[in-house]
Amino acid sequence: MQPKAAYTLLQPDELARRAGFAYRRLRECRLCGHWCAVDRLFGETGVCRAGKSAMISGYGPHFGEEEPLVGRFGSGTIFFSYCNLRCVFCQNFDISAEGDGYHVSIPHLARLMLSLQNKRCHNINLVSPSHFVPQILCALYLASRQGLNLPIVYNTGGYDSLETLRALDGIVDIYMPDVKFLRAETAKRLAGAAGYPDAVKQALVEMQRQVGDLVLDDRGIAVRGLIVRHLVLPGNLADTEAVLEFLASKVSPNCFVNIMDQYQPAYRAAEYPPLDRRPSRSEIGEAMEIGRRYGLRVYS
Repeated sequence: MQPKAAYTLLQPDELARRAGFAYRRLRECRLCGHWCAVDRLFGETGVCRAGKSAMISGYGPHFGEEEPLVGRFGSGTIFFSYCNLRCVFCQNFDISAEGDGYHVSIPHLARLMLSLQNKRCHNINLVSPSHFVPQILCALYLASRQGLNLPIVYNTGGYDSLETLRALDGIVDIYMPDVKFLRAETAKRLAGAAGYPDAVKQALVEMQRQVGDLVLDDRGIAVRGLIVRHLVLPGNLADTEAVLEFLASKVSPNCFVNIMDQYQPAYRAAEYPPLDRRPSRSEIGEAMEIGRRYGLRVYS
């Protein structure tokens, strides 16, 4: 028997309470590290430019994610529009910066989750969900009452507030943050978020507290735990050793880390050398070696 998704173990009224609490927070939005405090229910928007309703750019079974998420039938991915970061090298800038996509109601979002389950996907993979957590929780409540039971993957850039993450405790099964850099000046210059390093450190510790190390079922499919992504940038702009040392010493020495080697210049990267080039083989190799030296479960 496969483990049950965390949210299926909650009483329905508890999931409804969490959803209602989160939705009311849209009146003074502090869902992420920016703490914009805008009234999104009244039409105001903050850094992410998201409003009252959720926006998505697409959904469907996805086979390009980490192997423990993909399995045989794919990861049931929902791509949310906009982002709470302004990365100058974003490869999906049409979605994150330009807002490509369309508005979906909460019942529609619930139906999308159920349709992914009907396609036999192994999980519901929420990509860039931070700014739409209230709408997601409302949709999850509706979908769970109609039989949704897949694990929830929270696939985030890492700039989440602790209040938001605590509202997800006992709901999210798998956290997958993309840890970008740990220097405030780098985060401000390249992502418009000087507070990112402190926020992502706190987020990582909280995520680990909630779900622990990655657990696979007898098919090799992830059912619970933390997966960390770290994109190697040229010129060590990603502070790779600092990231990996923090994971090993403050999060878990058994942390599952995908050291990603697919960076290529995109969006405004050419304006910010050395982002105008790919990382070298030696830079990628050094990042992998650092991860192994710290004893982490690294792969690329």
